[in-house]
Amino acid sequence: MKHADILITNGWILTMDAQRREFNPGFLAVSGSNIAAIGPMAEASAWTAAQTIDAGGGIVLPGLVNTHTHAAMTCFRGMADDLPLMDWLQNHIFPAEAQLNHERVKTGTLLACAEMILSGTTCFCDMYLFEEAVAEAAHQAGIRAVVGEVLYDFPSPNYGPIEAGFAYTEKMMATWRDNPLITVAVEPHSPYLCAPDLLRRAADIARRNDSPLVIHLAETRSEVDTIRERYGVTPVRHLADLGLLYPGLMACHGVMLTEEDMDLLQTHDVKVAHNAESNMKLASGIAPVPQLLDRGICVGLGTDGCASNNNLDLLSEMDTVAKLHKVNTLDPTVLDAETVLAMATIEGARALGLADRIGSLETGKAADIIIIDTCKPHLTPLYHPASHLVYAVRGGDVQTTIINGQVVMHNRELLTLDRENVMRDVHQLAAALREQLPGAAAH
Repeated sequence: MKHADILITNGWILTMDAQRREFNPGFLAVSGSNIAAIGPMAEASAWTAAQTIDAGGGIVLPGLVNTHTHAAMTCFRGMADDLPLMDWLQNHIFPAEAQLNHERVKTGTLLACAEMILSGTTCFCDMYLFEEAVAEAAHQAGIRAVVGEVLYDFPSPNYGPIEAGFAYTEKMMATWRDNPLITVAVEPHSPYLCAPDLLRRAADIARRNDSPLVIHLAETRSEVDTIRERYGVTPVRHLADLGLLYPGLMACHGVMLTEEDMDLLQTHDVKVAHNAESNMKLASGIAPVPQLLDRGICVGLGTDGCASNNNLDLLSEMDTVAKLHKVNTLDPTVLDAETVLAMATIEGARALGLADRIGSLETGKAADIIIIDTCKPHLTPLYHPASHLVYAVRGGDVQTTIINGQVVMHNRELLTLDRENVMRDVHQLAAALREQLPGAAAH
């Protein structure tokens, strides 16, 4: 007999591997932090385990990958809704962020980690302030994270001048270099808030450390107009002229893209994080995702932050993405369920440079796994699991979440965080913010 730490049985297993293999019913064995075996249920009898989880006919799939968010913005959820992006950002969000510190960011991030684990996200890419606190919170929660301190021209509430921002980033790299869950990225905010020299230096640090480079790019028409006015080109061409387009770059949003922009992204194998719900809520526009995919460009899914979404439920995001592009193109075959599911799993992992470790269920890969309880009226009957996951499943249907071989949530119970304490701390933080920013929630 072979022995595993965790044995998952009786599941409809979607591997999301290159062959898109499925096993129904199937089993999966986890040893340590990795997947030891996967296959048809008949082969499970060769295994014993310290813990056996009966999936009960539910769907077993790779954990979801949120390629773009600002986790600590959970503490701003609903603070300043229904506003244009620049008004929202400059008159409400930036003043609120000026009140943040290490502990407040950690408090908001712990809530985000709880929300993501409960809704099936096992890896997220974060861009925010006080990112050391984000790394600490993710490590405490047991969730995989790509974290990067936001860099911009004006002084940061965290590090002050930009020189200190680069030093903060490189110190984080040294601190977390050997951590199995935390990857440190270099994250300049955007072309309109970062001077060319800042962008070049950020890219140099990312390349030297083999770290992801993450940036907001072509998010709004006003951004494109601003960059055209300053430099005479689109934001994408601006980055190309600076030498920033390369396979390690992930561009967040990519809403306002020209044909030439998309050709440049394709040529340089740049990855894109698509944030449909946030783009809709802020009326930024609809990213040309079908055209990006037609060019073979890697596109992952992101929720963006809770101040512009207002949730971190990537299952809900998948449903929105599929339907938005169908109605936008008047073509019901655009972005089918299998394509969108891949964007939330293996393509998201590829966008973050982690596809060799996560994003699919394969022997030797990290055990980032979720189980969906399909024994519910709204999930009955079950013909096609990918279709169910995109159009019917919601975050509350995730029964079990396993990250790097650790069960972090089972039967809807968080095992690494105290849910009530986490929510209480954010309630207290919100009360303090109301006192410090009496006009923040009014508009």
